[in-house]
Amino acid sequence: MAVTATTPSTRPKTVTSRRGAAAVTAALVLLVAGLALVDVTQGTAAVGGAEVWKALTGRADPADASVVVASRLPRAVAGLLVGAALGMAGSALQAVSRNVIASPDTLAVNAGSYLALGIAAVTGVSLPLFATSGIAFAGGLAAAAVVLGLSGLGAGTVRLVLAGSALTLGLTAVTEGLLLLFPRETEGLYQWNQGSISQSGFDGVLQMAPVALAAVAGLLLLARRVDALALGDDAARGLGVPVRSTRVTAVVLTALLSAAAVTLAGPIGFVGLCAPALVRALARRTPRLHRSRTGLPVAGLVGAALVLGSDVLLRAVIPADVAVAVPTGVVTSLVGAVFLIVMAARVKDTAGTTPVDRLRIRSRTVFLVTTGALVVVLVGVAVAAVLLGDSKLLLGDVVNWAQGRAGRTVTFVLDTRVPRVLAALLAGAALALAGTLVQAVTRNPLAEPNILGVSGGGALGAVLLVTTVPLAGSWSVAGAAFAGSAVSSVLVFGLAARGGFQQNRLVLIGFGTATASAALISLLIVLTDPFNATKALTWLSGSTYGRTLPDSVPLAVVLTVGLVVAVLRRAELDLVSLDEDTPRLLGLDLGRGRLGFLVLSVLLSATAVAAAGTIGFVGLVAPHAARALVGRRHVRVVPVAVLLGAALVCAADLVGRTVIAPAQLGAGLMTAVIGTPYFLHLLVRSRRR
Repeated sequence: MAVTATTPSTRPKTVTSRRGAAAVTAALVLLVAGLALVDVTQGTAAVGGAEVWKALTGRADPADASVVVASRLPRAVAGLLVGAALGMAGSALQAVSRNVIASPDTLAVNAGSYLALGIAAVTGVSLPLFATSGIAFAGGLAAAAVVLGLSGLGAGTVRLVLAGSALTLGLTAVTEGLLLLFPRETEGLYQWNQGSISQSGFDGVLQMAPVALAAVAGLLLLARRVDALALGDDAARGLGVPVRSTRVTAVVLTALLSAAAVTLAGPIGFVGLCAPALVRALARRTPRLHRSRTGLPVAGLVGAALVLGSDVLLRAVIPADVAVAVPTGVVTSLVGAVFLIVMAARVKDTAGTTPVDRLRIRSRTVFLVTTGALVVVLVGVAVAAVLLGDSKLLLGDVVNWAQGRAGRTVTFVLDTRVPRVLAALLAGAALALAGTLVQAVTRNPLAEPNILGVSGGGALGAVLLVTTVPLAGSWSVAGAAFAGSAVSSVLVFGLAARGGFQQNRLVLIGFGTATASAALISLLIVLTDPFNATKALTWLSGSTYGRTLPDSVPLAVVLTVGLVVAVLRRAELDLVSLDEDTPRLLGLDLGRGRLGFLVLSVLLSATAVAAAGTIGFVGLVAPHAARALVGRRHVRVVPVAVLLGAALVCAADLVGRTVIAPAQLGAGLMTAVIGTPYFLHLLVRSRRR
């Protein structure tokens, strides 16, 4: 019988690794305890450390004791529970998916829970906290299953980000539509969605703690199997691990952890992304942390430190009376966005993209027939948009209006409706052209301006002006949106310039910038008065309401210039979309050419956002559909994509203001509802290839 002995050189390493893990754990426990103590001493009431100690020992005044016991202690305990749950959920998700970007945020878990709770709120039924947790769990689990199924396991960070961000955008658009349609039933849901650890009290903590503990216990029992999955599916099967059941069970348990955190505090962004990454950094010096049984609790401690640290930082930087209204999730989202951008500079990933040049080249006859049909469709949609609405008109009314012979009612209707139709047509065309340029430059048919953060920057600029200067005119809002897009594009393209605008780095940095913009927008909306908040939400939904003919002039000028440049440089676009080597062999300055097209796409996106608000997926759907119809040559793709984009946004605007008239939904919400399924269909197709 053979006996395997531990060699003298191996035993000291094992002991050292255990001591290192114990030291790291002890240091994190002390850090979390210190942050919790500081957090308990912060607030609007003049209750400091001495009063807190008296309250804990039963010697404080009743008023001071009430502040500590009823407000501050529940906040600190909720921060501990939420941070630990999200940290361990992110660590487990990254382990089972073999993807360092996996987290409750990037897997759309939070967006799924948000929509599920929004639907429950619309029904008007009052539910206990435990039932609310079940609804959030079902929504988050469904969203995570969709994203993991579409992105594939270990298929690459870019594919996961694209799938998660697209589904998040679509689900959030539906939820925001519910907020606008049912403002009374969903009152407070938007603030809840920003994430705050001070909204449930001890009762919520006591109800959610058993759920979280049960999920943690299940993950610890699965720890050895999860570690085996890191070796690959074949190796895990060779070790006797049931791969599918292990992965499904782990995802269900992580969704349960996320649901407990979401129910208790709302979505707290990016803790599940940052905590495991910090643990991996610690594991370079302490290899034992690579094991799930050790790494999961450490990730929980890091998550708790992130949440409590964000809350402490928020209350230390912002005055106490203002900090009460600022959700902790806004701070963690900002920190996570910066963290993601830093990670993007280091992550090397070439998987998950579908080169544009694989699409077939169509004949000229197909191009002419397609273009003619789209022109007819566009004219029909535009005419219908002018005639239909809360007041139905006839073509004769439009003719009389054009000649100045219409009645007062018809004149009023058309004076407000025609500028809206024109803004929708121009915005759709501009976004489609911008998407065509971005996809050619990145050689990624799943990229679009919204995902690259350009639209998010424009939205941030506009919302900043709307919430601080309520009487600002449309031209001022347009200028602010343009400035925001310019700043965000400079940030994204400046950081991605190293290495010649590599597509994966560009997408990840853009996603991080879009996340930071969304967090700042949420902060502005939460802090402003309800009237400005409703105005900002309406603008963010992609509404063309209140547009005038002069508002569309800048967009028309930029669109004309963009079309001319795209047609004149169509051959260069074809070369840039091929590969890295061919343009250089033909003497083309690839870096300068990419930058020029990206700047043009920014101008198009910024002016479109300024004219019609944030409208997603048009820059994705229109170029991809155009290539499928007429091939990959940009001399044909550009006009077809522009026609498709204009028709899509105009039709979305028409549906949004007629289906539920007199109530309205923005064109951006409608395009998100239409574009999300199409985007997911593209991911399925590209994965099969």
